[in-house]
Amino acid sequence: MSVYEERGGDGDPVLVLLHGLGATGAVWNGLVDLLPESWPGSWVVPDLPGHGRSDPLPRYTFGALATAVAATLERDRRVAVLGHSLGGAIALTLASGWFGVPVSAACGVGIKVRWTPEELAKAAELAARPSRVFPSREEALDRALRVAGLRASDPPLAERAVRAVDGGWQLALDPAAFGVGAPDLPGLLAAARAPVILAAGARDPMSPREHLLALQPNPVELTDLGHNAHVENPAALLPLLDRLHG
Repeated sequence: MSVYEERGGDGDPVLVLLHGLGATGAVWNGLVDLLPESWPGSWVVPDLPGHGRSDPLPRYTFGALATAVAATLERDRRVAVLGHSLGGAIALTLASGWFGVPVSAACGVGIKVRWTPEELAKAAELAARPSRVFPSREEALDRALRVAGLRASDPPLAERAVRAVDGGWQLALDPAAFGVGAPDLPGLLAAARAPVILAAGARDPMSPREHLLALQPNPVELTDLGHNAHVENPAALLPLLDRLHG
């Protein structure tokens, strides 16, 4: 399968930035703009499978997503992974070392820790729905922004999240990706072979501090930020980068 990615910088370590469900790698643009002065090595920003310009998967699991990301990376280069939400769970999955990538550190921002049966049932229902065709690009962009939890003022971040199809416009997101399920975060933390940082915006309802404290004694709280902290204030994540290459 083909995974779309953007690359820049030079040398090691390689910083891999993984977006959340429904988004594309474009949500990292603000942080990427800061990397020349903030990251000593190179960087890679993929669109996850079933998102943006990347091909879909036959079945979505955290292992399958991690395998697809690992296939884009060189196995002899040191890697640090920073992921948001779904991307954070994949970052922790890669930190296990099971996928042949030498991860030196991983950070998950805004990972949803606790899922109710009702939330999982709703996600499964969304995964089974056909992708809707919108009559205009603007309507599709609006829907893509809402699915990714982005603001109406952020349309450039959703450019790769829609595509033209017969009869109109459609989200590039494969609906089946909603069926990935809930990550086993205690298991992933126990399996990690590299230091792991958990972080979330102080106003993130999906990843409240008390949920993170149940997993790790010192999660990072990003002051005054919500679920998409990396979009709201990219510079707030720079201390996390310092810890990833420290």
